[in-house]
Amino acid sequence: MSRHISKSKSKALYLYKNAAAVGIQKLSLSAAQLRTSATRASCTDSEEISEGEDWYASHIIQDKDLLRKSLHNSGTGLHVLDLVNRGSLEADRTLYNKLLNRCTQMGRLQQARIVHAHILTSHFKDDLPIHNTILNMYVKCGSLEDARNLFDQMPCKDLVTWTALISGYSQYDRPQDALVLFPQMLLRGLEPNQFTLSSLFKAAGAVSDDNNKHGRQLHAYCLKYGFDTNVYVGTSLVDMYARWGHMDESQLIFDSLETKNEVSWNALIAGHARKAQGEHALRLLGKMLREGFKPTHFTYSSVFTACASAGSMEQGKWVHAHMIKSGAKLVAFVGNTLLDMYAKSGSIEDARKVFDRLVRQDIVSWNSMLTGYAQHGLGQETVQRFEELLRIGIQPNDITFLCVLTACSHAGLLDEGQYYFDLMKSYNIEPQISHYVTIVDLLGRAGLLDRAEKFIREMPIEPTAAVWGALLGACRMHKNIDLGAYAAERVFELDPHDSGPHVLLSNIYASAGRLSDAARVRKLMKDCGVKKEPACSWVEIENAVHMFVANDDAHPQRVEILHMWETISGKIKEIGYVPDTSHVLFFVDQQEREVKLQYHSEKLALAFALLNTTPGSTIRIKKNIRVCGDCHSAIKYVSKVEGREIIVRDTNRFHHFRDGSCSCRDYW
Repeated sequence: MSRHISKSKSKALYLYKNAAAVGIQKLSLSAAQLRTSATRASCTDSEEISEGEDWYASHIIQDKDLLRKSLHNSGTGLHVLDLVNRGSLEADRTLYNKLLNRCTQMGRLQQARIVHAHILTSHFKDDLPIHNTILNMYVKCGSLEDARNLFDQMPCKDLVTWTALISGYSQYDRPQDALVLFPQMLLRGLEPNQFTLSSLFKAAGAVSDDNNKHGRQLHAYCLKYGFDTNVYVGTSLVDMYARWGHMDESQLIFDSLETKNEVSWNALIAGHARKAQGEHALRLLGKMLREGFKPTHFTYSSVFTACASAGSMEQGKWVHAHMIKSGAKLVAFVGNTLLDMYAKSGSIEDARKVFDRLVRQDIVSWNSMLTGYAQHGLGQETVQRFEELLRIGIQPNDITFLCVLTACSHAGLLDEGQYYFDLMKSYNIEPQISHYVTIVDLLGRAGLLDRAEKFIREMPIEPTAAVWGALLGACRMHKNIDLGAYAAERVFELDPHDSGPHVLLSNIYASAGRLSDAARVRKLMKDCGVKKEPACSWVEIENAVHMFVANDDAHPQRVEILHMWETISGKIKEIGYVPDTSHVLFFVDQQEREVKLQYHSEKLALAFALLNTTPGSTIRIKKNIRVCGDCHSAIKYVSKVEGREIIVRDTNRFHHFRDGSCSCRDYW
């Protein structure tokens, strides 16, 4: 029997040497194959078989086999560690580092704990570098609890130890925990390095405390010890102030940096993008290119976000073209932000093209596309896309369901909306307040106001101002004064400083001719210090944005604009347009009401666009509040008499006006 096993081992050794002789570094011969050979030799001695496995594995260990499971139930859990326990492998620093790095690379937390437990039984149990590697592994695997437990148990800590845990807390959205560690570290006589400070500034940027105390104290420390000239620390400072929205201070620090890199530029550009300052972001991109820095995916993503918030499609197209020329691929977040930019700028067709060309379509891509369809009033398309997502096996999340519910609400798809709301339970997704708002909106738009009110009362969570606000909006649409007043009172209680519900209730009264009640609501707003956001509309022409307010007389072309609208107004009245004076909330006569209607901001923006764009081209207008009913009606007629597509983006959705009709089917 022993002779047969020796032959089997000799055969394996012969194969290994033969492979090496022809230049093959690794021979994929498993222990299972050795067992098969031994069985064929009529061997039943398990100890002898294990000896053969040990010999083979100790000579040929590939990286992909490092985390291989134990072959026997009595093992440690990892085959390599079983070999160590049997004395077939030496547990040196190199082996443990390989195992720890493999766990880190693959995010294998369970195997990481096994390796850690084994190290505690070895002579490396008090080894500081090994402990630091384990701590970093737990952080990278996302287990901050394991990392903290190890940190607290370590008898000796150095700067690497403290920096690893601070970095982990900073990266995984526990900024307060990161900041608390810094003074403790200083008390132990340790001085931070550039990596420690960069992580601390990231944490400080995510904390909103009194006058940003922690971040400013850290900044003072850097100035005192000369760290502010370090490019990594300086860049983190730029990012911290930008995240607070203090762009002037962020710019000052950026300008003072002796050395800059792409990350420095990205931090400043991203700050302007978060504040919806598209012009600043684009200006910085141009300067970045002129100074010889190459934009990264983060750069493009930030600029696309800025363009999306402003609806600046022409500028977004220019950046997109530059990205294509630079050879950048449509991967991950940059593709998703580009898709979002086109959708929010009014071109759902371009958004779809970007979606189809993405290297990989993840759930964020699908959510962005579904949101675009929903905002553009394409309810059936949203439902079809959602069903396609389910069919190909992508797991929807709460945002995905919110997208499809919003689309159903905007398109009046009552049965579909209720079906998808119930379907959330099948995916173990608990409805959030935003989902309840869409269902109230869905029922309310359909005129089922009593069902909407009943739904609110039976909600398992406390209704918010947004929930009652959705019912209030539906009451305005269907002119239900009593229920509207009741819903408004609930909103006033929950959010007394929001001007929207006050304006809605005032409009409900005004539409019903109850002008004294409308005036009472306006007086209540004044007494409570609630101010209505001024309505404004803007249009982008030749990379320049032109903004208008009601009765605007500041634009250089104001005379031509007013004349153009008077001409257009005459044309649309001839084909049936009748001004809806219920949208004028003043005690004035009918004629004066009609005059006031003609100078709403979206009408002035439309007249300007008709003056300054090519006949037949698409006009895109953005508005900061909901488009008024009279303007909606007027623009439908203008699209017919001028033969233009007019796209209006308000706070709720996009309206695509073509040939006298709107994509919302007057259901918005």
